[in-house]
Amino acid sequence: MAHDTRSTARCQRSLGDPECTYPLWPPQVRGCPRTATDDVVYPVEVDYAYEEVPRDLFDASAAPTPGLDRWAPLLPPLTAPGLGEGGTPLLDLGAGVWLKDESQNPTWSHKDRLNRVTASAAVHEGAPGVVVASSGNHGASAAAFAARSGLRCVVLASAEAPPAVASFLRAYGAVVLAVPVEARWPLLSRISERLGLHPVSNQTRTHTGHGFGPEGYKSVAYELHGQLGVPAAVFVPTGYGELLYGVWKGFRELRLLGVTDRLPRMYACEPSAGGPLAAALRSGAPAAVVPPGASRAYGVNCTAGGHRGVRAVRESGGDAVLVTDDEMASAQAELGADGLWVELSSAAGLAGYRQLRAVTEFDGPVVCLSTSSGFKDLGVGERPLRPVEPTWEAVAGELRREGLA
Repeated sequence: MAHDTRSTARCQRSLGDPECTYPLWPPQVRGCPRTATDDVVYPVEVDYAYEEVPRDLFDASAAPTPGLDRWAPLLPPLTAPGLGEGGTPLLDLGAGVWLKDESQNPTWSHKDRLNRVTASAAVHEGAPGVVVASSGNHGASAAAFAARSGLRCVVLASAEAPPAVASFLRAYGAVVLAVPVEARWPLLSRISERLGLHPVSNQTRTHTGHGFGPEGYKSVAYELHGQLGVPAAVFVPTGYGELLYGVWKGFRELRLLGVTDRLPRMYACEPSAGGPLAAALRSGAPAAVVPPGASRAYGVNCTAGGHRGVRAVRESGGDAVLVTDDEMASAQAELGADGLWVELSSAAGLAGYRQLRAVTEFDGPVVCLSTSSGFKDLGVGERPLRPVEPTWEAVAGELRREGLA
């Protein structure tokens, strides 16, 4: 049975005031200007004509379509071609804990779900390309989907970007400019304004980002429901909170459409070096900005938080969990021993669950999201193999040291 692939998206709605709406086009790339204050800019989200969503969209017997196209009625129009994003495996770690492995996406990270949607917005708007500020997964993914759509891509990155990310960017033909961190976002706005490139990174003091982006992340919830049902809790590595909110919105839509009557608790897992979402929850603020701190988990070590993550945690009855680099490294090693190599940032979800399980009970399975491959980590490739003499005596000695002979 083929699904109707038409989008039911109808407008953009402010998270600062649900009565404040905007037309679906153009996408809001600086949040909601009508509800913005000196302290916070509220994001927008896409609203849908839910009554028009095909009734069989979540029918397990229906023929699947590849990539995010499977969920097209509940996404903004997918005008850009896909790369087979989504459909990632859910792996049993034992004792009721499951891992959603987003490293199986085309550019090895969850960002492919977002960039399929934002590239589609750029195509729809007739932009000649996209511009992104990123030294990691977001830039690599944006470059890939821009290339797939025949668009140019400018990436404002750091000279210290991980080697694998730099290799990705070169492979996709992106224009990569290594600039100081504080210069990225002003330059992004200038490039967008002067050259007409579609911005797919945040441009506001508190995070708002692209109004369409988190919609792509809803597909994680749709897949989890088909793979497992509704878990008791979802632990999410969290930087700006877009993934956290997208997954939460996906589960809310499943309940709204009558597919389920349950919702999970959402847990934001942030590096203890920063934690803007945790800071906002502690103070009761809609969003927060915190001083920079040192962490090897560069992918989620953000200073600016956004209102999306705060909403997801508060509405779901979850919490923010601050994890140390050592806790993430321990979770990363645990997954490595289970055959999974994840980026340090990606291990934040499992690290958060391991920290919380001693004091919190869950009435069902728990899902930890793993967002990216270990290839993206800082320092990968810095430890070359040490040559061993090809004699039995030398090899046996090495094996004995490892407890194998």
